[in-house]
Amino acid sequence: MKHPFSSYRKLFPILDNAVQLSSCSQSALSLPVRQAIDEYLDVWVRRGADWGYWMDQVALARAEFARMIHADVEDIAVLGSVSDAASAIASALRFDAGRPEVVTSTLDFPSICHVWLAQQPRGAQVRLVAAEAGRTDTGARIAAAVNERTALVSVSQACFYDGQIVDIAATGRAARAQGAIQFVDAYQSAGSIAIDVRAQEVDILAAGAQKYLLGIPGIAFLYVRPELARQLVPTVTGWFGRVDPFAFDPAQLDFADSATRFNTGTPPMMCASVARASMALLNEIGVPAIEAYLQQLSAVAIEEAARLDLEVASPLDPAAKGANTAIRVANAAAVQAQMLQSGYVVSARNDVIRIAPHFYNTADDVVGALRELARLTR
Repeated sequence: MKHPFSSYRKLFPILDNAVQLSSCSQSALSLPVRQAIDEYLDVWVRRGADWGYWMDQVALARAEFARMIHADVEDIAVLGSVSDAASAIASALRFDAGRPEVVTSTLDFPSICHVWLAQQPRGAQVRLVAAEAGRTDTGARIAAAVNERTALVSVSQACFYDGQIVDIAATGRAARAQGAIQFVDAYQSAGSIAIDVRAQEVDILAAGAQKYLLGIPGIAFLYVRPELARQLVPTVTGWFGRVDPFAFDPAQLDFADSATRFNTGTPPMMCASVARASMALLNEIGVPAIEAYLQQLSAVAIEEAARLDLEVASPLDPAAKGANTAIRVANAAAVQAQMLQSGYVVSARNDVIRIAPHFYNTADDVVGALRELARLTR
């Protein structure tokens, strides 16, 4: 199988000594990211404090994320994590007037579910739709659970556990039909699955940088549809949520007239520098091309797992899953450590080992990891 992005492999030094297949948890370090870190540190050493440079990096990172998801830069806020982004949105919701329900699923990432559960003292009622690993009907189950009492529908576009994809356009239509809004957790999809917030009519979408966006922890991007942003007033806020953060007026609580009203305190400057560099690389290549290639690697993983008699917890249709192929393994954490000793960086979650390649990986990387996994668990 030809590798269409072979020229980019030299940008990822770890590939000289190991095979990193853990993009569902942490992607490989690239030279552009390393350069961005070094540049940030050099500016710090030479200038001590350079607010202009710092804010430029945040603005450039916002612009790269906006470009990736086909949004305007004004519609992007910057926070510390996807949990922070969800909490900022939750703080702006009211669970009265006959709409107390938040609909989500048992396969959504726990910390996002916990954000909604934390709203129960404010009147929220959380409906956890039963979802099953390896199936392809989670989106349909969520859509069927939405009714006139629903305030918010919360979905993971790609599941952290089995990679199962939810059609966010379909679940969004179900939400709108009942007068509800939708929150999309794109942490496991952004950078590996093409997103068009306009074409898919997305209300709210959040993604962190350290997985398929090739960055590091500590920064997340929040998109809010412009008309909706102006209707929502957060009660979790900070000085960068103001019209002019540098006005330094303690008596004036004026929210910016865009998604930036969901900014809170000082943005993570160094993480923004990294995200700017990492997303520029992804945008140079093009996420649609990356998505198509990763579907090919998914097909390779599923076929090889079947040949090795490994149990796949993910959907068996490559088009119904993200890059992550989850293999059921007893003592997954211990096996992950053994795989590392063998030169394969993979990611354990509960009872699965997740094989999660990115565009820099090859079919041989995936096959080699699965064969080593089979050897260790035989």
